[in-house]
Amino acid sequence: MSRTDAVLAVEGLSKRFGRVEVLREVTLSIARGERVALIGPNGAGKSTLFNLLSGREAASAGRIWLEGRRIDGLRPHQISRLGLARSFQVSHLFPRLSVFDNLRCAMFWSQGLGYSCWRPLSRLRELNRRAEALLERLQLESRRDLAAANLSYAEQRALEIGVTVAGGAQVILLDEPTAGMSRSETERCIELIRDLSAGKTLLMVEHDMGVVFGLADRIAVLAQGELIAFGTPAEIRADVRVRQAYLGALPPLEQP
Repeated sequence: MSRTDAVLAVEGLSKRFGRVEVLREVTLSIARGERVALIGPNGAGKSTLFNLLSGREAASAGRIWLEGRRIDGLRPHQISRLGLARSFQVSHLFPRLSVFDNLRCAMFWSQGLGYSCWRPLSRLRELNRRAEALLERLQLESRRDLAAANLSYAEQRALEIGVTVAGGAQVILLDEPTAGMSRSETERCIELIRDLSAGKTLLMVEHDMGVVFGLADRIAVLAQGELIAFGTPAEIRADVRVRQAYLGALPPLEQP
């Protein structure tokens, strides 16, 4: 796939911190509506790649395109307004605001409102309607008026995903969305991600191989800052370099 056909593409992307090269000439393209998992051992450069894509850090070399437009060098809020949103390993919520108000805050910019401090939220009927609908999809209706800080860990992660998609971004980056969850919580989170990412482009960092192979259309593998493989789940299972990087920790080759 050429970068002109991709919704998100990087070419020759590198990042150095002093003499340490964290990412080395990463090139990949992601199609519209595709779900891609980004995996790799600890220290492979996954979070750094997310930081470059979302504008939190500047690349040392290389280029990034979103919907055919160069975004490397733009600030995070500019990239967000162009349709890319991300979550973080640690929840970035407004802890004292209610669950409902966290969702409404995330929707402001998509409605062209900015932060309208002197405009009563109760009058924003369409925004309220959309927030109510998203609240239902998150299955957090019973927590509507509860402060985000008082949610359980799994509920906070669900709300974080909801906040990420609330603004209507078409490209979603999720950073370890199921980390720290029980198996039942993880299964619920998988279904939530599948639902909320429908019709959108998803790039997800994840360590749980069950989640990766259950959700991803393609898998990108980083090792020591280099992209060593990018292919379908079947291709990744069979890739010798990937299995060596993971010391055999991938699901068995015979799995469907």
